[in-house]
Amino acid sequence: LKDVSLVFPARQITAIIGPSGCGKSTLLKSLNRLLELNEAVRVSGRVLLDGEDIYAPEVDVTEIRSRIGLLAQKPFPLPMSIYDNVAFGPRLHGTPAGETNEIVAKRLQAVGLWSEVEHRLKAPAIGLSVGQQQRLCLARALAVAPEVLLCDESTASLDPISARGIESLLREIRNDYTVVMVTH
Repeated sequence: LKDVSLVFPARQITAIIGPSGCGKSTLLKSLNRLLELNEAVRVSGRVLLDGEDIYAPEVDVTEIRSRIGLLAQKPFPLPMSIYDNVAFGPRLHGTPAGETNEIVAKRLQAVGLWSEVEHRLKAPAIGLSVGQQQRLCLARALAVAPEVLLCDESTASLDPISARGIESLLREIRNDYTVVMVTH
């Protein structure tokens, strides 16, 4: 990517549309600092979040990733329980157990998954259907209350009903988060 300058309106959904291979996912990964995980990639320039360069040397990457969440194209539940997937971020940031329990319940309710899993929260997340896994990943991303949610073709691997459900959830949360969606 070269000479890209964008401003995303706060608390709205912005769609980035283009053909495969044009750099949409690369853009999202640069916003979440995932590009630097690839040794073959060189990053230069600035990415500003509320006026702060997220690539500045003193910036804590974990803190940036809590402010800028990512919902990937394919669901990627962590190899742990349903509960632990959603609790992962809050625990990482030192949230007390009682608050974490409340966050897990609220986020699972927000993504429409609570009634399906409330009696099996300790079950492995990998046992969920693909659509449920994607909702779980959305709940996990929202559990740290990011300012921005990046969605990288997040409905591409879902059946039409599950895709509509995720899209509906994103419309519901747009008043609370800045959502940037990539699609082709």
